[in-house]
Amino acid sequence: MSAGPTHSPRRRRFGWPRRAFSQVLLMQLVIAAGTAVLVTGLFLRPLGNHLDDQAMRRALAIAETTASRPVAEALLASRPSLDGPVQHEAERIRRATGAEYVVIMDRRGVRWSHTDTRQIGRVVSTDPSEAIAGRHVMEIDSGTLGRSARGKVPLRDGSGRIIGAVSVGIAYDSVRERLMATIPGLLAYAGGALAVGALGAYLISRRIQRQTHDLAFSDIAALLAEREAMLHSLREGVIALDRAGRIRLMNDEALRLLGLGPEATGRPLDLVLGPGRTTDVLAGRVAGDDLVTVSGGRVLIANRMPTDDGGAVATLRDRTEVERLGRELDATRGLIDALRAQDHEHANRMHTVMGLLELGLHEEAVEFVNEVVGVHRATAEQVTERIHDPLPAALLVGKATVAAERGVSLRISPATLLPDRVVDPQGLVTVLGNLVDNALDAAGGSEDPTVEVEVRAEGRTVVLRISDSGPGVPPDLRELVFTEGWTTKKLPAHGRRGLGLAMVRRLAERQGGSARVGASAHGGAEFTVVLPEALAGAAEGAAVPRDAVDAGGLLVRDPAGGAVSELPGGPGPVGDPAGGFVRGPGASAGPPGRDPAGPDGLSDRSRARE
Repeated sequence: MSAGPTHSPRRRRFGWPRRAFSQVLLMQLVIAAGTAVLVTGLFLRPLGNHLDDQAMRRALAIAETTASRPVAEALLASRPSLDGPVQHEAERIRRATGAEYVVIMDRRGVRWSHTDTRQIGRVVSTDPSEAIAGRHVMEIDSGTLGRSARGKVPLRDGSGRIIGAVSVGIAYDSVRERLMATIPGLLAYAGGALAVGALGAYLISRRIQRQTHDLAFSDIAALLAEREAMLHSLREGVIALDRAGRIRLMNDEALRLLGLGPEATGRPLDLVLGPGRTTDVLAGRVAGDDLVTVSGGRVLIANRMPTDDGGAVATLRDRTEVERLGRELDATRGLIDALRAQDHEHANRMHTVMGLLELGLHEEAVEFVNEVVGVHRATAEQVTERIHDPLPAALLVGKATVAAERGVSLRISPATLLPDRVVDPQGLVTVLGNLVDNALDAAGGSEDPTVEVEVRAEGRTVVLRISDSGPGVPPDLRELVFTEGWTTKKLPAHGRRGLGLAMVRRLAERQGGSARVGASAHGGAEFTVVLPEALAGAAEGAAVPRDAVDAGGLLVRDPAGGAVSELPGGPGPVGDPAGGFVRGPGASAGPPGRDPAGPDGLSDRSRARE
């Protein structure tokens, strides 16, 4: 029976800790301990030298005091002896000063006094030549009594002649004892400093642990690299702010959506973007989720999330295309409703024509058809005679059809005249379409639903004035209606409203113009938009080629060379380069029941209306 495999116990490996908290704590403890040891050593070394110097100076001072005239006279008047006056005076001084020894010698180096009386009359063990030569000596040396701090001075008689020397020694053990006595106190101070440093290191490390969520430095570095890769790969704009409102971080998409450069990082948000709804939303002054804002012609959806440090992170989504498609969807649904109503009306008219034909009333049938068709042609003719740019003219013709199906009277003001092409026809169509749509919605529920459109030129400036018979806009709300997201309508299928008027003002201000609202003569609201330098002029306007007119309807070629589109209402006039009108095939004679154009380019019916 074989024994199963045995697993040796895993040995615990000691190494450098991974967590930032542990690494910082360990490093700070090592630094604090090393600093304490270094400071203690640096303090002890000069302290020992200082104590040595202090002991030698003390010995030298005692020697200078001993080398007095009475001692010199006693030396000259006696011989070395155990109870001589020199020995007696030396012992008195030694006991009074606490010195280890006081040795008085003659010029030959023979001792006349010593702590050990047996050494009296013997030559000193160390060289006395420097002191006998007249120099003061301080040293630490070893002699018959061991190691000591010594001071040596010459001994002079009354005439100043050197007759010997005095050597005083202080036991080196006492100096060492003084040094060692200071070490416990010094170590206590060092230990206290180390303990305070360790406590501070622990508190700092705990703070770092909370701020780093107990991650390792390698994990933090990996998270930073992953964050950079993730931020720059997102198709949503991300902008991070600190508690002071300064931009801390922006990814590439946020820079693109807001039209900023990398230099915006680190600067205050209010200074970078300027006042406006976008700034208010990102700064948190407007609360809510999925807030709509417009920046540089882009429709953005913003969300903001505060962070623990008092800052915030905001995300931006580009909804420009979605909003455009949503508005197109609304327009398509409106057109479908209009076509459904028109189909019903057309069926009634066809039944009427069929009945007239069955009754043999052929002339009445022809007259009825001419009357019905003439209304649509008159509308297209009236618009194109006054507005020579095909895109806004086509827009108004289409809006007239929609207004008729909704039971709203769309009138073209007699002051309307746009003699030249527009520099930015798409922008003008956006402004005009939004204002007309809002006017149709507002006038729909009034007693006499009416919308009046005025498009005129003042030099190269285009002035739009659209008025309606709706409820109007109260004076206190006339600035608020141009704010992104403000609306009184119910939400459509795509879930957003309140962008049209904001885009109108933004487009107008981008061209140096303005957009405002007031009261109209019809009892509702009157929107006025001024677009400076909007007309291209006769020399800059491109001619509409004759192949843009087809017998099946009024065709307009996009000024930028795009596709050809058909205007509702059938054949009608299109502005030519000379300011007149080019008509479709067979238009000179006109269909049955239609007046031909006169010399001035206007039909009799048009002149009668004017």
